[in-house]
Amino acid sequence: MKKIESVQEFVEKLDAAKKVNPKDLSSDQDLTIAIMNLISIEEHLMFSGAKTGKTEFYDLINEVREMRKNAMLKIIPSYEGEVWCISKHLLAASMRVFEVGTKALAAGDSKTAYELFDQSYELYCMFWGLNMGMLTGEKKDVKTVKKSAPAKAVEAPAPVAKEAPKGGMSKLKSWVKNAVNCCIE
Repeated sequence: MKKIESVQEFVEKLDAAKKVNPKDLSSDQDLTIAIMNLISIEEHLMFSGAKTGKTEFYDLINEVREMRKNAMLKIIPSYEGEVWCISKHLLAASMRVFEVGTKALAAGDSKTAYELFDQSYELYCMFWGLNMGMLTGEKKDVKTVKKSAPAKAVEAPAPVAKEAPKGGMSKLKSWVKNAVNCCIE
């Protein structure tokens, strides 16, 4: 079997095996977003049951939980220790911090919103780092890709200038940016 030489090659092989349409988001990234929403649905069902006194909301929690567990099994088929639970909480926290960020943005507090969006993304990166063995020393046998010339695209507004992050989280974010790319075609 040929050794995978780059993260891009790894992602392309993984996506090719999972996608029906190569322009779709990667299956695993779609699943992580679905899992985040399923966790939120579980929470909303609990709060709706408590606020209304209608146990019908509570009765739906198990069905949604089973859907979430099945989706998580597709991304985390085996694990040790509390990786499963940590993974669930990382995704849930990422989603909640993102939602607080969107509320701050809607309220006109873009500085707080941007900070919260960064925190949300860091939690998301921790999820991938944990499940790709990057936090536990079991790193997958892939090499990072060198940046190539970007494809022509609509120019986005310039990002707010800030000091370049250093340390483990910076490396993890960089790896996720290249490896968990929903836009590879």
